[in-house]
Amino acid sequence: MASIIKSSINLDAIDKSKIIVGKKGKYYPITITLNDEVDQFGNQGPITDSQTKEQRDNKEPKNYLGNVQVVWTNGDNVPAAPRDDNNQQVSQSKKETIPDLPF
Repeated sequence: MASIIKSSINLDAIDKSKIIVGKKGKYYPITITLNDEVDQFGNQGPITDSQTKEQRDNKEPKNYLGNVQVVWTNGDNVPAAPRDDNNQQVSQSKKETIPDLPF
């Protein structure tokens, strides 16, 4: 199950009180949802703040941070989002040949 997922996050929407300071850096808990269908903007799901069980049970509103698109998959996962002509994607049937690297 391999996929490459592209996303962007609105940093202004981050609740700085949820930042976790760990031994190797600072972390922010997020949840990524992959939907079965692509929306009108080519996105396949949202990125939100992670919620506690209590927040979910109380049906508190989610804090949306951004969106995700599957840009490549080996076929065992969700299909890749369609791309426009400006961002050409190589299809599985037309794989490019990459020359040997000099190192």
